[in-house]
Parts: sequence; C-alpha cells; structure tokens
Amino acid sequence: MSTDVIATDKEEVAFKDLDVAILVGSMPRREGMERKDLLKANVKIFKSQGAALDKYAKKSVKVIVVGNPANTNCLTASKSAPSIPKENFSCLTRLDHNRAKAQIALKLGVTANDVKNVIIWGNHSSTQYPDVNHAKVKLQGKEVGVYEALKDDSWLKGEFVTTVQQRGAAVIKARKLSSAMSAAKAICDHVRDIWFGTPEGEFVSMGVISDGNSYGVPDDLLYSFPVVIKNKTWKFVEGLPINDFSREKMDLTAKELTEEKETAFEFLSSA
Repeated sequence: MSTDVIATDKEEVAFKDLDVAILVGSMPRREGMERKDLLKANVKIFKSQGAALDKYAKKSVKVIVVGNPANTNCLTASKSAPSIPKENFSCLTRLDHNRAKAQIALKLGVTANDVKNVIIWGNHSSTQYPDVNHAKVKLQGKEVGVYEALKDDSWLKGEFVTTVQQRGAAVIKARKLSSAMSAAKAICDHVRDIWFGTPEGEFVSMGVISDGNSYGVPDDLLYSFPVVIKNKTWKFVEGLPINDFSREKMDLTAKELTEEKETAFEFLSSA
C-alpha cells in the first residue's frame, strides 16, 4: 500500500484516478465582502475543480466539499462534473452535527457518544437548523428521547439552536482562527461513514442533493439531510414527523440556499 504524499499544483496530477476528493480550499469571506462577492469568487474555484474531477478522477469518486459556502460550492462542482453521479457529491455539515451532540451531552453530563440521531437541516450557515426531535441519549443504560431527558423545551428551541448555528463565529472570536481540529475530525467522521457505512440504528447529517420528494425541500438543492449509508451509498432517512417549529426553520434555510444557488448560477453561466 502506497503512503506517498504528492504536493502539486497540476490538476492532471492532483485529480488523477481519485477515489476520494476532499475540497478544502475556498475563498474566505473578508471584511466588507458581501455574500454575493464570496459566491462569485468561489464559483470560479469550484467550476475549475469540478471540471478537473470530470476529466481526471474515477467516475466512482466521492467528493466532499468543506470550503465555504460549502453547500453551494458543492453544487457548483457537481454541475461542472456532469459525468460523475451527483449523488457522489456531499458537503460537510458533520461539524455542526458533532457540535449539536456535544451541546446535548454537556447539558446532560454524558459523553457525545451517548447522543445519536441529531439532525442538521439545510445550509452550513447561520440559518442551519439543528433538530433533536428524533435524537436519543443513553442515560443509565437506557435510550431515551432528548426532549424527554432534558425537559427544557425553551432551551432546545432557543439557546441550543443559536449556539450550534453560531459556534463557528464564537470559535473565531475566541481564538482569532477557525476551528481547524474539530473540522478535521468532522471530515474524518464524514469520509469514514461514506466508506464504511453508518452504524445500525444511527443516522448522520450530510449536505446532499435533494430530489424534490423528501421533507418538502425543493428539487436540486444541496441541502443537509439525515442519511444512512451502506455500500458507499447514502439514502435519506424517510418518514420522520416534522412539527410546525421545524418546518419553519427548514423552509427558511431552503430559501437561503435557493437564493445562493440562483446567484451562483448567474456567475457560473458567465464564468
């Protein structure tokens, strides 16, 4: 088994016969930049990377987009690689997923491994919706619903949601840098689950392409859903009941993604 590291700026070398591509690099948002400026700069990057994947990588390649705005960057890369199945593209919302688990674990005095089936819906932005309506926690050897375990609806619908939504900004404020280690851990979790599958009875959050039939999310958006994975293939977790509070939050983040997509595609057609 080869363990070589090849540092290169040549697309034909970097993208040749890839099994997995982790696209970390993007143009970061700078002071005074509007989101549309950020989208314009990143469309150019991810159009080029998508085209390189299309040309050089295996058609079975699994592409994980980390660079922000991750959902729309991922959609841009996918559109620029028409010969690779769109289901092979996903973006990272596992960092948010892990943060949501950690917040619940801290509140209940358990480990993050004792919490499962939280969901991040939508965009990897401050409109994302961390949902624990279907989450379970292991307490004294028994699995119970998170709402039942916490008995604190106002925290779960208020401070918990905003803490997860704004965690990235809070980390930057505290250390003047983004959360590199927890992001790296989330990337490893995401890729491991794609490769080896999700544990029985558990689902994870991933930004994947919507089909227009799941949870009222418009077709052809790169949206974070709960998924299960087997044989390197993800499937939506279907049939979860959605209450009015969740519906409103899920629609709000879908609206933001639709607007981002429209802006990015204007740039894509002219790039």
